[in-house]
Amino acid sequence: MHLTLLHTSPVHVPVFDALRDADHPGLALRHVVREELLERAGAEGPDAVTGEVRALLDAAVAEGTDAVLCTCSTLGAVAEGLAAEAGVPVLRVDRPMAARAVAQGRRIAVVATVRSTFGPTLDLVEEEARRSGRTVDVRTVFVEGAWDRFLAGDRDGYLALVATAIEGVADADVIVLAQASLTDAAERAHTTLPVLSSPRPGLAAAASECAGVNRT
Repeated sequence: MHLTLLHTSPVHVPVFDALRDADHPGLALRHVVREELLERAGAEGPDAVTGEVRALLDAAVAEGTDAVLCTCSTLGAVAEGLAAEAGVPVLRVDRPMAARAVAQGRRIAVVATVRSTFGPTLDLVEEEARRSGRTVDVRTVFVEGAWDRFLAGDRDGYLALVATAIEGVADADVIVLAQASLTDAAERAHTTLPVLSSPRPGLAAAASECAGVNRT
């Protein structure tokens, strides 16, 4: 089974390799990192990089991938929308997390360090709410200054700011970490609220798709 992962930061590569080793040892991963796509999507909007994402999907298919997982929440909807053209399953890493959040409560707090992530993530949560026939009240929590720490390579400082933001959330039933890079902040935060992240459930969904392809 072969899965291609489309990242916009190299920090995600070891995260998903470790999850693969722990949960899906028979799954071969190919990592494609394109940091510039997030920069352009943030400046011009996610649709601006549709052509580049399409080319990456076409290349992955040409190399024999069974499925593609986009680990960038900002680009997830763009990638997922190109699945029919690609001819293989194309998944966004945050969809299983969003579905779980909707199932856990009406009041959902979405935490992010990049503002361009909010639009696609909120749209996804609302879509999953409609799919399940539920009503949700979604609010956003932007972690000021955190992304600068991330870009500077200060992972501890980045996660500390995110953990503090998580601890400040009240009047919510569940907290959603909108970016894969926020995952480890959940362990650092002291909160009684459930905190959901995307890498593990997202990879599990993609692994399932790969298995399905290989059974047909």
